[in-house]
Amino acid sequence: MKPADQAKFIRDSLPPGGLFAGMEWKISPTPFPLGENLAKEIESLGRVLLQFYRAVNLLYRKSVEGRQPEWVARWLDQGKPRELIELQRAAAFKNDVPRVIRPDILLTEAGFSITELDSVPGGIGLTGWLNQAYSRLAGTENPSATPHPPSSPQILGGAEGMLRGFESIFGDAKQTHMVVSEEAKTYRPEMEWLAAQLGARFTVHDAQFIDFAEGSAVYRFFELFDLPNVANAKQIFELAAEKKIRLTPPPKPMFEEKLLFALLWNRNLQSFWRQELGEGFLARLKKVIPYTWLVDPTPLPPHAAIPSLELTDWAQLKSLSQKERDLILKVSGFSETAWGARGVFLGSDLSQADWSVAVDAALRDFEKSPSVLQRFEKTKTVEADWFDFTKNEIVPMKGRARLCPYYFVSGEGDAARPQLGGVLATIVPADKKIIHGMKDAVLAPCSIN
Repeated sequence: MKPADQAKFIRDSLPPGGLFAGMEWKISPTPFPLGENLAKEIESLGRVLLQFYRAVNLLYRKSVEGRQPEWVARWLDQGKPRELIELQRAAAFKNDVPRVIRPDILLTEAGFSITELDSVPGGIGLTGWLNQAYSRLAGTENPSATPHPPSSPQILGGAEGMLRGFESIFGDAKQTHMVVSEEAKTYRPEMEWLAAQLGARFTVHDAQFIDFAEGSAVYRFFELFDLPNVANAKQIFELAAEKKIRLTPPPKPMFEEKLLFALLWNRNLQSFWRQELGEGFLARLKKVIPYTWLVDPTPLPPHAAIPSLELTDWAQLKSLSQKERDLILKVSGFSETAWGARGVFLGSDLSQADWSVAVDAALRDFEKSPSVLQRFEKTKTVEADWFDFTKNEIVPMKGRARLCPYYFVSGEGDAARPQLGGVLATIVPADKKIIHGMKDAVLAPCSIN
């Protein structure tokens, strides 16, 4: 096909109900290509991130028990209601970690950078659909059929990777209920598409659904800050605690906190990370995760300074020059502003006055909603094409890319393993500093060539 025909094929493959409520994106005629080495590195990253989640889980438990610094649990519990802290510490969920792991990866001149992890990610259905549609376009949706040309793009995860991966995390559950909150309703169409692909064993419900049978599973597609608006959350958590249903992600707000990266970089915890991650995994994470700090307004001793910033007080952030403000300030978690592109401030992109307002808010709100500071990694410029259906022409675009791999963890205990289901690329125009889904963005699956 010509590029125009390819783009039209993708557009015409869209499900009648769409994939996102009220959201559009630009369609590329081809998947987003990754080099073979980068593709292999991303594929192997799932093992590292799963071990990081397990180590975080252990660190929190040991902190609660007094066998690691008490401030770890205090930070992770900060601003959370008592009942949620009790759930996080409940024996029933002791070893549970999220079964969907999605890092946000920015492509940089030096390689790539993981800016955060999302344990309740959108895009699962979208990426599954993109993988299917572009695999059909390339003639690779059925590998056992007539061999396709060697030049055809190899979609990471293949046509079925996202579907089979998502299906696998629920084991032998008789029925899987995907509970989508009002807050997350934008993503309901993609979850309905996903359920339709997986068959009658998968259904999508809102926060009013209560008909959970023993032996079934629940996929929690709502953030824990939103519990007061999710009427069936209490019942779901009680049934999961009694082991009557399977639940993922578990009701552990620590996995929805961006400050996990601040813990990784904290010098007081380095011996713990070495022991639980091993030197290799720890070095690999620190190579790709930018230095991250928790913005804690607790006064420092007069002779002390914040590591790598050499500030003696967080208020001094406000006086940094624009050149020194290549820093991202963002709400850590448990807040309606802690997902999407909300609650994110790029220091070098703001006036001194606006940056000062953001810093003051982070310091003021620390007790109820901590923020983190992270080094801003400059992204490299990439090439992408999209099709303008109004003008009926291909439009080349210089942009910046974020990659979102989806790892699905199946199996139990130490035998659990992550599998890469697919990788979603979001490419925004080069003048955009913060990358997220928007009408000006190209969304495409990733391929090896």
